[in-house]
Amino acid sequence: MKESKNLVIVESPAKAKTIEKYLGSGYKVKASFGHLRDLPKSTLGVDLDTFEPKYIPVRDRAQLIKELKADSKKADVVYLATDPDREGEAISWHLQQLLELDPEKTKRVTFNEITKNVVTDSIKNPRDIDINLVNSQQARRVLDRIVGYELSPMLWRTIKYGLSAGRVQSVAMRMVVDREEEIRNFVKEEYWLLDAYLKTEEGASFTARYYGKEKKQALKNEAEVKKVIAECKGKTFTVSGVKKSEKTKSPAPPFITSTMQQEASRRLNMTPRRTMMIAQQLYEGVEISGRGSIGLITYMRTDSLRISDVALKSAGEFIKSHYGPEYYPGKPRTFKTKAGAQDAHEAIRPTDITLSPDVVRSDLTKDQYALYRLIWGRFTASQMSNAVYDSISVDVECEGNIFRAQCSEIIFKGYTALYEEAKDEESSELDNPLPALKEGQKLECGKLSSDQQFTQPPSRYTEATLIRAMEEKGIGRPSTYATTVSTITSHDYVTKEGRYLMPTPLGEIVTKFLKDNFNDIVDLGFTSNMEEKLDTIEEGDVNWKEVIKDFYDDFNKEMKTAESSTNGVKIKVPDIETDEVCELCGAKLVKKKGRFGYFLACPKFPECTFTKPLVLEMPGKCPQCGGKILKRTSRNGNAYYSCEDNKAECGFRSDEKPESDICPKCGKKVVETEDGEGAKFWACEGYSNRKCNFITWDVPTKDFCPNCGKTMFKRSGRGQNKTFCENPKCEKFVPLDKRGYKTKAKEKTKGKAKEK
Repeated sequence: MKESKNLVIVESPAKAKTIEKYLGSGYKVKASFGHLRDLPKSTLGVDLDTFEPKYIPVRDRAQLIKELKADSKKADVVYLATDPDREGEAISWHLQQLLELDPEKTKRVTFNEITKNVVTDSIKNPRDIDINLVNSQQARRVLDRIVGYELSPMLWRTIKYGLSAGRVQSVAMRMVVDREEEIRNFVKEEYWLLDAYLKTEEGASFTARYYGKEKKQALKNEAEVKKVIAECKGKTFTVSGVKKSEKTKSPAPPFITSTMQQEASRRLNMTPRRTMMIAQQLYEGVEISGRGSIGLITYMRTDSLRISDVALKSAGEFIKSHYGPEYYPGKPRTFKTKAGAQDAHEAIRPTDITLSPDVVRSDLTKDQYALYRLIWGRFTASQMSNAVYDSISVDVECEGNIFRAQCSEIIFKGYTALYEEAKDEESSELDNPLPALKEGQKLECGKLSSDQQFTQPPSRYTEATLIRAMEEKGIGRPSTYATTVSTITSHDYVTKEGRYLMPTPLGEIVTKFLKDNFNDIVDLGFTSNMEEKLDTIEEGDVNWKEVIKDFYDDFNKEMKTAESSTNGVKIKVPDIETDEVCELCGAKLVKKKGRFGYFLACPKFPECTFTKPLVLEMPGKCPQCGGKILKRTSRNGNAYYSCEDNKAECGFRSDEKPESDICPKCGKKVVETEDGEGAKFWACEGYSNRKCNFITWDVPTKDFCPNCGKTMFKRSGRGQNKTFCENPKCEKFVPLDKRGYKTKAKEKTKGKAKEK
């Protein structure tokens, strides 16, 4: 067998496998598994006089480094084919330095997509390592290292050991804290809605909402509502105006990193981190039946809306052949990339539009299929015709008071036949079907219905809306969004309540400390400006060490001032007090975080050691007794749902056999039993006595069964699972074995099949 003459080094083994297939026997493709050289973990690793980083080989990679050195010496040409961004450029530069590669035989190649044409073309057109890109990444790495390794120990000394501070994560945390303060300080304002239920002479009915008199006017209190009702009571309502227009709606542009993360969060309930992990798999290559390993999407870390001419042409041909000529606008759509974007790569799109989600479904995992369908649908729809709507607006007048009704009906689906963008908030505007109406037509008013409302504070951030806000304010870059959001939640600075992000007391204390002592670090404008400076380093306009020096001079002064002002005084993080009462001593329980998440504990610890799982109220009602449904956590950290009356008459239980078989709380007998996960414990006889025994792993929803009226449930886990009824007497009832859970029997069968 002929020995390979050229070596290609990529980051991941999945990508290596795909690329080696495309390049053939003349090339050997190996993976570096990410960085092989980095700053040391145990020390700062940066000379604070010269700002020179002190890189060392990554631990446990000595054998891989040795193999790559040996392979590179045998090769005629070494192609460094790491990811096409700053981080990838830096990894290639580190490889060149660490492996001591000869510059004459070292080439840099990048792949915007892992397809045969792109891979072979890139190999034919290599370039040198872009040192400006490398320096921009080095500047970011050194900045983040200085902030993290200098500021984190101060947080340990001042607040709590093990805390983390970061240049971008601290700003994201501040955004969540500031939003919570906005909500707390929000002053509600009263307003009223007034609806007129109207009917034509022919008997057709519709609803119109109070608009105002000569111009739009809000009803601020009940007195104003009563005044309008008194003016209109028993009077004639007349159609004063009918406006008809045809409106068009254009499709959204294809995904960039931030919009993909937002849409995956809204539609698929995927965290940004998981979204990027699945997207990486789709980019690097997936085994497709009859085609081998193929990269299904283009590079997924991008802020550009640019699309190649080849991809635009393919999309046009596909749309015309599969949907019809009327669904294609006649020429390709192009989208303007926002100012300040790096524009280094194309937008995220399928590499081959003919590989529709249905074609590759059997070859993808559930998550891969869901995300690929989203990316494919968004890109294809972006090249389709506008949706066309018939818009009708009717004004109805009574004694000078105008009531307005609006209706929008789709005439031509256009791109909406394939894809519609999800929304964070639903509109509260009335949009109901309207009968044929003409100006001057008299109407009968059946009733006037009023409803008191209050203005609402801004919504808490979700992961999707936080990423959107970070992008709008220039905080971070596409490659950092997912890591930033996961960092602030994993460090207990921010917690998720349903979809929404809420700051913990710890997050608020840390943010206040940073605002008081290091305002630049958590200032949105300063952080955005720093991102722009990193971009100018990439363009070669600024020396990266000068940028670090300017930052460090001010930062070092703030560090010294903060050290002297805190003077070793420890800041206490307050516990979150709840309305739950300790069953042993009567004190109000506080919220604590343990190995398996949050739980309730007595504040008098260690004198009182009482604890209990944290309980959250869920939507819906118990299907057995109509009580509230509560979310509880098992001792192994698993979430389950039960009726509020599914609680013991006596709460005594112990994981160890007690000395006496008499309950110390109520005097009943203590018996040995086991929980739903098979773990033994000892409990009072009254522990198992409950008014209602409803308990389930399934998640209750806000929907009610159309047949029996009981709460609908959905299977726990990721994704948009279908709802079902848990009432065995109902037609919509779905047995446990049909809900999609993996059973132990299935798992054993699967394992045996793999062994064979």
